[in-house]
Amino acid sequence: MGYVEGFVTAVPAANKEEYRRHAAAAAPLFREFGATRFVECWGDDIPDGKVTDFRGAVKAQEGEVVVLSWIEYPSKEVRDAANERMMSDPRMRNMMDSMPFDGSRMIFGGFATLLDE
Repeated sequence: MGYVEGFVTAVPAANKEEYRRHAAAAAPLFREFGATRFVECWGDDIPDGKVTDFRGAVKAQEGEVVVLSWIEYPSKEVRDAANERMMSDPRMRNMMDSMPFDGSRMIFGGFATLLDE
């Protein structure tokens, strides 16, 4: 059924266009490494929670917007191989050195597809 790697991070609102360009440059690399879909979503309606929420999960600060992203792969094996290639590819290393947000506050994980309708 496929495999999804999800990401949530906080991006300074002033960096929206820079973030979009950064993601647009990364998308072809992820596809080259085996991704079938690459999605970036700019937070539009992120409510504060009573116990936890997206903003708290990434320690979003004043002036930052929560971004939700995911990358789809045909399988976990393809995702794992893609991640290995990314870590050794100089193009990805250069992109990671110039991210328009604080990557240390990003949360991410891999998910096996349970339902896809």
